[in-house]
Amino acid sequence: MNDSLTIADREFGSRLMLGTGKFGSPAAMKSALEVSGTEIVTVALRRANLSGEKDPFADILEHVDPKKYLILANTSGAMNAEEAVRLAKLAEAAGLPKWIKLEIHPDPNYLLPDPIETLKAAEILVKDGFTVLPYINADPVLAKRLQEVGTATVMPLGAPIGSNRGIATRDQIRIIVEQATIPVVVDAGIGAPSHAAEAMELGADAVLVNTAIAVASDPSEMGRAFALATEAGRTAYRLGLPEQSVSADATSPLTGFLQG
Repeated sequence: MNDSLTIADREFGSRLMLGTGKFGSPAAMKSALEVSGTEIVTVALRRANLSGEKDPFADILEHVDPKKYLILANTSGAMNAEEAVRLAKLAEAAGLPKWIKLEIHPDPNYLLPDPIETLKAAEILVKDGFTVLPYINADPVLAKRLQEVGTATVMPLGAPIGSNRGIATRDQIRIIVEQATIPVVVDAGIGAPSHAAEAMELGADAVLVNTAIAVASDPSEMGRAFALATEAGRTAYRLGLPEQSVSADATSPLTGFLQG
């Protein structure tokens, strides 16, 4: 049965998105992208050379094939809505797809997204025709507001960026999923394939992973593990998980089996 992911007007076969930071080498990154089966790759604009000149040491875009992947430029590093909008327009001017992962996190210690500036930037970018995928705290109220503004997804965090702590916001993510009419992508904090599976079992439409794959001893194999976990979690959600119970419920009869 077709179970593709639809964002805005595009359909994707994979529900695993990958980031491009922290890899030991471009070759390791390229291999992980391919083995993972991802179709959406995020690239920080601050790491991209938008001048059009070749820079093999700094330009991440040299190593991501736009024919294979949707390049999702992100505004990581923006301190407010004005900076995020400027970065998005620079990406558009450089010929990148008009898809933006909107990130605004002014606090350098925890990198938590600014809800007020994120909503403000989303309103501007949606009106300017961008397909906006905003990174947010797991805030159901903000998620609904962004949905009403016209963003293509909402991307609540599982835990702070790079923390590898898993889905610490599961209760809020359940509410966001319940209320969503657009895809919900769990982003940040996913440090193990089991975390990706858990996010999908909660009903998320996709997950975005970077650090756990990039810093693995074998990024390609870790990318494969995350792909399998994402698919397994999605399948479990679609089939329906059994309800939890306080008391035990035997899988085999405890009485009557000795009676002739």
